[in-house]
Amino acid sequence: MSHDSNANPLVGNGIALVRELSIAKRVQAALERLYQLPVGLDLAPFLRRAEGDEREALLVRESDESMELSLRVPELSQSRAFDLEDGKSLDALCQLIEGVSHFVYLTNRAEAQRETTQLELEVQAEVDKYIVLSASVGEARETSGASGSRPFDRVARSQRVRERLFDRVTYVHHAHTDEGQRYRAANECARRFVRRLEREFIAHCRFGEMHTELRRFYRMGQADKLRAA
Repeated sequence: MSHDSNANPLVGNGIALVRELSIAKRVQAALERLYQLPVGLDLAPFLRRAEGDEREALLVRESDESMELSLRVPELSQSRAFDLEDGKSLDALCQLIEGVSHFVYLTNRAEAQRETTQLELEVQAEVDKYIVLSASVGEARETSGASGSRPFDRVARSQRVRERLFDRVTYVHHAHTDEGQRYRAANECARRFVRRLEREFIAHCRFGEMHTELRRFYRMGQADKLRAA
């Protein structure tokens, strides 16, 4: 589907999400920096709190001249320490990262007047969750084989995040549904792509080249993303 670059928030009465907005903005800035994107729309007017058991959702409404957005995210844990094994807090954080990923990807595609698909959005969000949670953004050095690098530690760290995100996962939607098939396909695609990043780049401290590959992957369409994985 095509998108107009004139994006406006849906009318709503969202509660101020101080912690959620702060982290969402940091994630947005990190993704824009990594993928070398123009500074995007301010998230604040679009952010709303998910109600009850409602999960993350980027709501989109289009017309011939505009695209309206509303990003719903769950409340985050108040703990300042991130625990990869705390399923509840990890789930909420992953939902927030996923929502921001969708927001950045969709608005960037709209600005460029490029089409996108739901599977394309989900694949990129899975990769972005790995990138953010493994702290690759902002920590990997733009040098190859730098003195003092510890590739084993970095690979082990990547493997731990990859296994937690892509292997030890449960799905809300059943496998026979369209949504279930899409989320499972996105998970498998991202898992294979991340595994390739580990083998070809992380294990050899080739972080500058890895960033180039991530940027190339980001700009691919659905078919190319699936092939690249």
